[in-house]
Amino acid sequence: MKNQQELDKPSRRTLLKLVAATGAWQLASPFIIKARADTPIKFGLCNPLTGTYAQLGKNEQIGCELAIEQINAKGGILGRPVSLVVEDSTSADTGAAVQKARKLIERDHVNFLLGNVNSAMALAIGQVSNELRTLHIVTGGHTDAVTGTDCHWNVFRVCNTTRMETNSVSKLLFDKYGKRWYFITPDYAFGHTLQQGFEASLKQFGGTEVGASLTPLGATDYSSYLIKAQAANPDVIIFLTAGDDAVNSLKQAVQFGLDKRFHLAGAQQELEVLEGLPPNARIGTWVFEWYWNQPNVPHVAQFVADIRRKVGRVPTARHWFGYASVWTAALVANQEKTLDAVKLAHALEGFKLPPEIGLMPYTPFYRAGDHQLMPSLYVGHAVEQGPTPEDLFHVDTVIKGEDVALPVQQTGCHITWA
Repeated sequence: MKNQQELDKPSRRTLLKLVAATGAWQLASPFIIKARADTPIKFGLCNPLTGTYAQLGKNEQIGCELAIEQINAKGGILGRPVSLVVEDSTSADTGAAVQKARKLIERDHVNFLLGNVNSAMALAIGQVSNELRTLHIVTGGHTDAVTGTDCHWNVFRVCNTTRMETNSVSKLLFDKYGKRWYFITPDYAFGHTLQQGFEASLKQFGGTEVGASLTPLGATDYSSYLIKAQAANPDVIIFLTAGDDAVNSLKQAVQFGLDKRFHLAGAQQELEVLEGLPPNARIGTWVFEWYWNQPNVPHVAQFVADIRRKVGRVPTARHWFGYASVWTAALVANQEKTLDAVKLAHALEGFKLPPEIGLMPYTPFYRAGDHQLMPSLYVGHAVEQGPTPEDLFHVDTVIKGEDVALPVQQTGCHITWA
């Protein structure tokens, strides 16, 4: 019979099990720690991938993807890899956009929210990101209220306000083409504030609004609106449509021969639209928010090459919107060494984009009072065919964003910090 000392002594089998278990723990521990460190930092993109703004939304996504590739190649954010989670907001269903934004934050646990092309959606998902205390960068929704009356401490915007766009081109149109204007206006926030900006300019210069047509998103037949515009006998017909709506409205205007009687113009114009138009409809005076042909601006050629490598074409402003938005968050997070949304929002006030991200003549920066990026604006005219098949816009002048933006005290923005 064994004595108590022998009973208390662990058996050889027990010792082997203990050693094996200890060895397994020692081997597993570093991998557990590494796995935790490698948990990706997530960007959530809520943008239209279907409908009239689908191409614009997809190009912003491509810009985001390029930025993420580059950030990961440079070590990620805070030493962690970066990933992108994408949801289709649709082009016109704001309720769907809100649900998708909430899903990205609450279920996918994204660290940063991006989007939207549609201004009404940008406003709506800004409410969601503010409620859920998530840093949110609006990529391509232009209506003034995003960084104006509906501004939030956590929301920043890369694209221009509508007032910046109208202010940059109004005087040129008034002086060169006449003071009687007719508006073709999409019937939602973006179109409304663009028209209001032009109306403010007309009032300032002593011009006349001879009429306006409100058009639904996704319209395919603009004949009734164009007939009314023609009957009003304006000097300038101002097209405020975007995406596929801009293609349809401008193409039909030329089919009606309106370009032979009136000057066709507007504020925001995009390479996606000019590419979608027949050559004879690539006309008019417009504002680009970024343009690929900037031979004297450092780093632009490399960005053009990088996008061409991904998609086989030159970048548009939408590619740059997505690219600059992702890099903004990455740069400030690595600078501040935190993911805390409040700390990052404070750090972004006055934050300047470096030349390899800004990609424009004047250094873009986020204005402290309203969180609006102050970039360069490119005023010029569309061309039927440029020096190369992809060069469809001639830049006549480049304007500083702060020179055409409303002063902060006039935007209606009063930021309340969390």
